[in-house]
Amino acid sequence: MKARDKNRVIIFDTTLRDGEQCPGASMRLGEKIQIARQLERLKVDVIEAGFPIASPGDFEAVKTIAEQSKGPRIAGLARCLKKDIERCAEAVMPAGNRARIHAFLATSAIHREFKLKKAKNEILRQAVEHVKYARSFVDDVQFSPEDASRTEPEFLAEITRAVIDAGATTINIPDTVGYAIPSEFGRLIGYLFEHVPNIGQAIVHVHCHNDLGLAVANSLAAVQNGARGVECTINGLGERAGNCSLEEIAMAIRLRKDELGVTTGIQTKEIFRASRMVSQLTGMMIQRNKAVVGANAFAHESGIHQDGMLKERSTYEIMSPQDVGIPESELVLGKHSGRHAFRVHMNKMGFKLTDAENELAYNRFIELADKKKAVYDDDLIAIVQDMLQDVPSAYTLQYLHVSAGSDTVATATVQLQKGEETLQDAACGDGPVDAALKTMDRMTGVQGTLLDYALHAITRGKDAMAEATVSVRFAGETVPGKGSSTDVVEASAKAYLNALNRHLVNRGMAARKKPAKRKPRKKA
Repeated sequence: MKARDKNRVIIFDTTLRDGEQCPGASMRLGEKIQIARQLERLKVDVIEAGFPIASPGDFEAVKTIAEQSKGPRIAGLARCLKKDIERCAEAVMPAGNRARIHAFLATSAIHREFKLKKAKNEILRQAVEHVKYARSFVDDVQFSPEDASRTEPEFLAEITRAVIDAGATTINIPDTVGYAIPSEFGRLIGYLFEHVPNIGQAIVHVHCHNDLGLAVANSLAAVQNGARGVECTINGLGERAGNCSLEEIAMAIRLRKDELGVTTGIQTKEIFRASRMVSQLTGMMIQRNKAVVGANAFAHESGIHQDGMLKERSTYEIMSPQDVGIPESELVLGKHSGRHAFRVHMNKMGFKLTDAENELAYNRFIELADKKKAVYDDDLIAIVQDMLQDVPSAYTLQYLHVSAGSDTVATATVQLQKGEETLQDAACGDGPVDAALKTMDRMTGVQGTLLDYALHAITRGKDAMAEATVSVRFAGETVPGKGSSTDVVEASAKAYLNALNRHLVNRGMAARKKPAKRKPRKKA
């Protein structure tokens, strides 16, 4: 067996699990598969593909990625419960010897008292029992003491030693609520290396949250004190304020090897492509001043900076755009571009589509090219995003016309297709978007309440593609929706309709489950 490089930091990507827990960032199966393929090109070491027990959709995503992935280890998350571990094992098993079960259990005093209502000895026994159980399914078991940064160091060391003896091959130390500061978190990792005699039998990871904006700094402090795995997400996506940003930790380690003395296996030229794909497929915008991948990351406005850049780039840039895969120029496609050029360009962008998907995407591209002078990469990502949402369409938008102005009542005429039936109606509203949504409510007979609405340009120019992201409540269920178009009202209508179709699918699934629940009542 090849000895592990002690100066090599493992990059554990949890975009598809913790990243998806970011409000509004839920992804469908097709979107997760495309992101997993990009993570392979990025050469992450571990992909945490989901939380299999959480839902049938999560189970299917983990299982499918485990079946299709070729390079990274595939991990699934599980609580220290037998049913969780069994479900997780079933999902990751197709990955063979690359399968990992990631079990977790809270250890801090506040979690023991208020959430678990268990004593230390009970926590210790539960952790050991379930690590052993996980090892009966796979050889690669990771254990995380949840809220480790607020756990008493002595108890953290005790449970770490015990789970390693039980068979854990990776110990992950999470700063679950983003409470730690770098000096403190670094000391905690150092403490474990000093007080856990068998710690050399496992690899120590860290999983830092960004509630105080310190996730990357805490992760680097941990690496300096012996940790050799960093759990992170693309664009820092994740619960609350997010996670440690993969692109920031990877570039910090690459650029500051002189100080840190470690390396990663990340193919940094794939960073920008991964960042843009995740942003578009989740609908989560990247702030312009975001480190490494933000629109302003390589922009210089100051005259002094511009002068220095013209003389020598390194005066004001510590890395070049090409280091992270940002090209100097972008290939622009137009309506005269053929299928072959389109397919090649989609492959370069990281999308691996079937022949049928390529044909559908190409036809949508030609439709868009007739409306715009130039079609940019972000336009193409928007097209693929619409295709990958995997939502069966009870209703599709066929036609939309709005009349609005400062001195007139906004009116919308909408035509929807429902199977072979064509529906058409019109309604007034407080502005063109409101009118369009009210018309669709009346046509479908399903009333929705718009809770959140965001609209942004995803490409450049006056004819830019607009993407609308909505959150709608239907009959007590809150559902996200996304839609894009060169017309902002049409993008909004598509997003609302996407949310409605999701709701109808969910309602249909719930209805199909009801008969099974009625049988026991009849016997009683």
